[in-house]
Amino acid sequence: MVMLAATGTARAATEKAIVAGGCFWCVESDFEKVPGVRSVVSGYTGGTMQNPTYPNHEGHYEAVEITFDNSKISYDQLIALFLRSVDVTDNGGQFCDRGPAYRTAIFVSDNAQKAAAEAAVAEAGRVLGKKIVTPVLPASTFWKAEAYHQDYYKSSDIILTRAGPKQKKNAYTFYRQACGRDARVKQIWGNQAAFAK
Repeated sequence: MVMLAATGTARAATEKAIVAGGCFWCVESDFEKVPGVRSVVSGYTGGTMQNPTYPNHEGHYEAVEITFDNSKISYDQLIALFLRSVDVTDNGGQFCDRGPAYRTAIFVSDNAQKAAAEAAVAEAGRVLGKKIVTPVLPASTFWKAEAYHQDYYKSSDIILTRAGPKQKKNAYTFYRQACGRDARVKQIWGNQAAFAK
């Protein structure tokens, strides 16, 4: 909530939202561009394994932790954007990424977030006229992913891909397009699609 100072002027409060939307590079890329968002960190959550890693995060979702200024964007608005950036009807993964780690979810830290997230999911179901499979789950430990995953979409570091050496940002752009993420989001959400280009 926005806290009021003694003078009656608003003082910004920082809040966190944790969501899983398939490839964490894509969710990080989308939400770092949202006005009011201060940072987005890729990581793992929702499982019981301690210190998960990219090669071994069984039981965890790929997720992001979004830190935002709720005087500029509300939790409700962030969750509405999130739902409109993923395939909320697919419980087997997202786009070309299949399996439990790539499913969608909203992880809530308190009753206010839970109520807001459940309302957003219900509204998404009304808008689409379909069953929404994105669960609202209690937040658990969020484990930050390895440094090489952070800001992957804008990194100039060179990596070796199947198509030869590429900067990470170029490999990311190719991956996102080839995976069909934006095309599928546009197909589902039409003009409500949040980030699809």
